[in-house]
Amino acid sequence: MPADLPKEATGPLKGLKILDMTGVVLGPFATQMLADWGAEVIKIEPPNGDLVRNSGLYRNRGMASVFLAINRNKRSLCLDIKTEEGKEILRKLIASVDVLATNVRPAGMARAGFGYEDCAKLNPGLIYAAATGFGQDGPYRARPAFDEIIQAASGFADVVGEEFGRPMFVPSLVADKLTGMALAMAILAAMVHRLKTGEGQLVEVPMLETLTAFVGVEHLGGLAFDPPIGEHGYKRLRHRKPVPTSDGYITLLPYTAQHWRAFFTAAGREDLIETLQVDDPVKRNARIDEVYAACAEIARTRSTEAWLTLCEELDIPCTGFTKLEHVTEHPHLRAVGMFQVMEHPSEGAVRTVRPPTKFTKTPANIRRLAPRLGEHSRELLGELGYDAAAIDALAARKVVKVL
Repeated sequence: MPADLPKEATGPLKGLKILDMTGVVLGPFATQMLADWGAEVIKIEPPNGDLVRNSGLYRNRGMASVFLAINRNKRSLCLDIKTEEGKEILRKLIASVDVLATNVRPAGMARAGFGYEDCAKLNPGLIYAAATGFGQDGPYRARPAFDEIIQAASGFADVVGEEFGRPMFVPSLVADKLTGMALAMAILAAMVHRLKTGEGQLVEVPMLETLTAFVGVEHLGGLAFDPPIGEHGYKRLRHRKPVPTSDGYITLLPYTAQHWRAFFTAAGREDLIETLQVDDPVKRNARIDEVYAACAEIARTRSTEAWLTLCEELDIPCTGFTKLEHVTEHPHLRAVGMFQVMEHPSEGAVRTVRPPTKFTKTPANIRRLAPRLGEHSRELLGELGYDAAAIDALAARKVVKVL
C-alpha cells in the first residue's frame, strides 16, 4: 500500500526558505536535496512549465518520471516574469527568502532585471546561487551547456571511451547531478557564512570547472606535476571492468596486499604472490596489467556464485551485477527501504527513491510529491497578501497559472 506523507518538515534545514528558479535536471536535483533536508522550496515555473515535465514516461502530460524524481517537497508557482505584474510578484518573493537558486544563464537573468545586483538591492542578505555552464570569468561564459557538452569538454568522455579508442558518454546525467550536488553544498557553505556575519553573497557553480575538478582527482596522473613526469590517467582504473566467470560476470576488486595474497592463495596460485610482487603496492602497481590479467584468467575457473561466496569469506570486495530492471529488488536496497510507493494526488501510486542521507536528530523526509504546474500559485500568492479576487484577475491576464 502507498505510504502516507508526513505534514511537516523534520530535516536540519527546516526554516530555510529557497526560491527555486531552476529547470531541467541540475538545479532541481540540488534544490530537492535541500528540500528533503527540510528547506521550504518555492519552484518558479514559466507558463509552459519546466522543460523536464515531459522527459520520460508519464501517465499525464507534464508529470513525467524525471520530473517526479527531482521535484518533490516543492511548491509550484507558475509565473510569467515577462510581464510587469509577474516581475513585481517575483520581487516580493525575493525579498522574503534566504536563497535564490538559478541555472538560467546570467545574461538572461540580468536582462529580466533579476541579476545578482538587482536582487541584492531587494534583499541584502540574499544568497544568490547561480549554476552556470562555464565560469563567468572565462571566454566560454555565454555558451549554452548541457550534460554531454560538459562530459566532452572536461575530458570525462575521453576517459570513459579510452579502451574503445574514441570518446564515449556515460549514459547518465553525471555533469548535471554532480554540479547539482556542488550547488547544494555551496548554498550551505554560504549559509554558514551568513549565520556568522549576516552577509549574503553571489555563489557561482560552473559545470565545466566542477566536472573537470572531479575527473582530475585521479586522472591528471603525471600531469599533476610541472613539467609532467608521466602519462595522464589512472592506469589501474582501466582494469576495473566486469570480469567473466564460468557462467557470467562479477565485479572482483582485490585492493590491498592482503586481498591479493588471499585471492591467489584461495585460487591455488600462491606462486603469483611472489611472481607479481603483490605484497609491495609500488611494485604491484608497476605490473598492474599482469596482475589484472591473472585475476581475469583465474576468475573464469569458477561460477559467479562460487566467487561471491569465497570473496565474502575472505572479505575481498566483490559483487554481482544488478540489471536496472531488477534494482528495486536488490536485497540490501529492499532491506533499507530505498524505494517507497506513495500516493500522488494526480498520478496515483508512484515509486520514489527516499533521501539517502540520514540525520539521527533531524531526519530528512518526503512530505510533498512533485507538484502539478501552478498547483500552489493561489496558496503562495495568498501568503504574499493577494486576495482571491486579485489572484483571479492575475490568472485572467495570464500573469499566473492557477489550478
